[in-house]
Order: sequence, then structure tokens, then C-alpha cells
Amino acid sequence: MEGARVMGWAVKREATAFSLDKSSRATRRIEDPAHLAFIRKLPSVLSGLYGCEACHIRSGSALHRKKHTGGAQKPDDAWTLPLTPEEHKMQHSGAELEFWKSRGVDPFELAIKLYEVSGDVAAAEIIIRSARLRKET
Repeated sequence: MEGARVMGWAVKREATAFSLDKSSRATRRIEDPAHLAFIRKLPSVLSGLYGCEACHIRSGSALHRKKHTGGAQKPDDAWTLPLTPEEHKMQHSGAELEFWKSRGVDPFELAIKLYEVSGDVAAAEIIIRSARLRKET
């Protein structure tokens, strides 16, 4: 079609579009070594066993304003839960949200509750015990 004119279109965006989320790959994550050490002292949220790792939740949640982070980018340390090494491997071996859903755990709410009591092992153990009882009933 020589001489034909190709008509295109574009969606006009306001200058403020996407301005609420200031994060990018260059945004530094919030590191909290004390919280990670605290999480490692707790029993697993799944089995109740001790000897846990601090497991980062990589999935995102718009409700909790938590961005999805891929394999090359870790989330903030507040988004961690205690899991045994075996459970941690399972968490990251497939669809993470399906992993949590199949076990009856809301990882976002649980991570928030644990971060609120960070440093208080007794309070965190109560939160974990309560979460485990809810999922078993």
C-alpha cells in the first residue's frame, strides 16, 4: 500500500498518572536485621517446629500495599514469616499464593502482626499459635 497513511492512536495520560507509587527497581528495600533475627527465634507458622528461617513473601497484595518482587529483588524485611528450611523450599517451589492458600494462611496479615510485635517472642508465639489453631479448625 504505497502512499497509504497509517493511522495510529495513543492513550493520553495525565502528568500525574502512576505518580502514587514512587517505587522502582532502584528503590532501596527496607532492611531490618533485628526483625530477621527475631523471626528466626519463632516456631514455624505451619508446623510449629523451631529452627526456622526468615522467609520473605515475594507475592504482592494491593490490599496491603505490598509490591510483587521477583527472584532478583527481595521484599522489605517486614514481609517475613518463620518456616523450617523444608517448608521454605516448598514456599518458593511453585505458585506462592497457592502454597499459602492451600495451608489456610494469609501470609500478609500474619507478617504484619508479627512485625507489630517484633522483639516480643512471647507475643509472637501467641499470634502463631492462634493462626495455627484457626487453620486446623
